[in-house]
Amino acid sequence: MFRWLAVSLLLIATGQVNALELNSRFTQGDIIIGTAIPGTQLVLDGKPVRVSPDGAFVFGFDRDAPTAAQLQITYPDGRRETRNLTIQTRRYDVQRIDGLPPKKVTPPKKVLERIGRESKQVAQARTQDFTTPYFLSGFRWPVQGRISGVYGSQRILNGEPRRPHYGVDVAAPVGTPVRAPADGVVTLTHPNMYFSGGTLILDHGHGLSSSFLHLQKIHAKEGQAVKQGDVIATVGATGRVTGAHLDWRMNWFKERVDPDRVGTSNALKCSFSSVKGCGRTDRITLRIINT
Repeated sequence: MFRWLAVSLLLIATGQVNALELNSRFTQGDIIIGTAIPGTQLVLDGKPVRVSPDGAFVFGFDRDAPTAAQLQITYPDGRRETRNLTIQTRRYDVQRIDGLPPKKVTPPKKVLERIGRESKQVAQARTQDFTTPYFLSGFRWPVQGRISGVYGSQRILNGEPRRPHYGVDVAAPVGTPVRAPADGVVTLTHPNMYFSGGTLILDHGHGLSSSFLHLQKIHAKEGQAVKQGDVIATVGATGRVTGAHLDWRMNWFKERVDPDRVGTSNALKCSFSSVKGCGRTDRITLRIINT
């Protein structure tokens, strides 16, 4: 059974006094999903946040988000309010490895052009802004298995910091079905990218997307609408990997958020207890009451 663990922000019209209830702090990597009064406008640190006609919205905080954010609220009657949000920092595992051959650290020049081209394809797919709030279907894990890698971890190779790991790795045999964690529309499929191998990106609306890496086979097609639980691909060991697993990543536009912040399962346990931030089990609620 998957538990809904998204951070929720609720704006409700109830009286004559503005009030703020904050039951817990926001954290780097959080995904905030909530409901506003229809007609409310939200702006987070200067970036407009899409609000659906029914009031649904989503936004997120990056791995290295600053400790403070500002949410500007314009209510349907035109009144405005600004809320300062505190974002708690996280500790991430950092692994240092020295003495590696240069070719193990820096890709060959002949593939740099390919890497750049593929990066642009991924970035374009993640800038989609579908108006339908598919994310309201809730989230489930796309595959079950041992958690072998977590969001935010980083390696320093020969003294050179590498890009952090922005996903959650789930070890599973090649051919294991990968299911859509939530409703959405497929915005990118690629059979074999240099780093990520078989790659699929699923847009959940309002800039929130899931990426699935190292796939063996991709069953869904670009532009296809899928429902939560639909088989969209199978687990593989493609791209730059050492074994079969699914790397599940999530973005809110360019912000790289933590998939573990939207759901967890008692059947999915971290494979090693030293991993920081693995197995989130709390829930955060921010309520702004407007009158």
